[in-house]
Amino acid sequence: MQVARRNSGIDLLRGLSIVLVIMHHLGLRIPLKESFLAYFLPKWFLSALIYNGSEAVFMFFVISGFLIASNTIERWGSLSAIEPRAFYSRRATRILPCLLILIAVLSCLHLLHVENYTIDKQSQSLPSAIFAALGLYLNWYEGLTGYLPGNWDVLWSLSIEEAFYLSFPLACLFARKRWQLVTFLTLLALSLPVTRGALAENEIWQEKAYLPGMAAIATGILAAILAKEFKPIERHATCLQVAGSIGIIAILFFESLFWRQIGNGALLILTLSSASLLIGCQWRYVFNPNWSIPGTTWIRSCGRLSYEMYLTHMFIVWPVVSHFKQSGSDVKWGILWYGPALALSWLLGTLVARFISLPAEQVIHRRFQLTNSVPSKGFAPHKVP
Repeated sequence: MQVARRNSGIDLLRGLSIVLVIMHHLGLRIPLKESFLAYFLPKWFLSALIYNGSEAVFMFFVISGFLIASNTIERWGSLSAIEPRAFYSRRATRILPCLLILIAVLSCLHLLHVENYTIDKQSQSLPSAIFAALGLYLNWYEGLTGYLPGNWDVLWSLSIEEAFYLSFPLACLFARKRWQLVTFLTLLALSLPVTRGALAENEIWQEKAYLPGMAAIATGILAAILAKEFKPIERHATCLQVAGSIGIIAILFFESLFWRQIGNGALLILTLSSASLLIGCQWRYVFNPNWSIPGTTWIRSCGRLSYEMYLTHMFIVWPVVSHFKQSGSDVKWGILWYGPALALSWLLGTLVARFISLPAEQVIHRRFQLTNSVPSKGFAPHKVP
C-alpha cells in the first residue's frame, strides 16, 4: 500500500474551518466581544472570530467536494470511471461508525433527560430525530420543526453532504462526456446566491437547505477537475493561494460590508476563494510536498481530525459553558475558557479517531477487502473528511 504525505495546506484550511465552528458555538454562549479583548481589539474583529460558523461549514463543503473528486480521479483515472459500489463502501466506512455511536449516545442522554441533550419541543421526538439523522434529512426536519439540541444540530451538514454523494457516482456515470458534468456542476455552483436568497422566509431552512450546500460541494469538485487538468506552474500556485486567502479573509472579517452590497453573493465569493486556495495548495504540493506554514502544526492536526471534532465538540462546549456559568466568572474573562475548550475538543477528536474511526475502518476494509491505496499520478491523495 502506498502511503502519501499529507497536503499541509489543505489540512490547514480544514483545521481553520473546524476551529471557527467551535469558536462559533462557544461565542454564542460566552460572547468574545464582551471580554477584556474588547479593550484592545475592535468588536467587528472579535465578532468575526465567533460568528462565522455557517461560513466555515460552507468552506467544509468545498473542501469535501475537492477531496472526494481528487480521490476519485486518482483512484479510477477519471470521474466517469468511478465504481459506485466501491465509492459507497468507502463513504459508509468513513461516516457510519462514528455517526451510529453518536446517535446511540445522544439517544441515551435524551432518555436520561440530561440537560442540553433532551429533545423537548412538542413538534420533535427522539424517533423522528433518529430517522432524520439516518435518512439524511435532518436539515429539512429542523427547517420544519426548529433547532434540535446542539449535538443533534451539527448533523444537518452531514445530511447535505451524504445526500449529494449518493447521487455523485450516478451523475459521473450518466454524464459520460466531461463537458456535460462540468456544465452541470458549474450551473449548480453558481446558483448559490439564487437558491439561498429564495429561502429568506425561513431562516433555519435558508441556512441548512440542500441546494446551497450542494452548490458549495460542486465548487469543490470543479476545483479538483481544474487542478488535475491544468499543468501546475509554481507562480500560478502562489497567485491562487494568495487570491484565495484574501477572498476568505475578506468575507470572514468584512462580511457585513459584502452582505450589504451583494447579499448572498458573499457566500459565492467565499466558496470560489476556497476553491482557488485548494487548487493553489494542490499545485504547491507538486513542487514542494513538505511545504507548510511554520507554527500551524496543531491547526493542521485539527484538520486531520475535522470529522471527529465536528461530531463531538458539543460534548466539550456544553460542560465548558456550564462550568463558566456556575463559577460566576465575569464575562470579560470568558476568553480564558476558549483555550481549554479547543484543546479538549482536539483531545476528544483524537481519542475518537484512535479508538473508533481508525479501528472500525481497518476492520471493515479487511472484511470487505477494500483498500485506501491510490495510484500516484502526480497529485497527492487525501483522506476524505
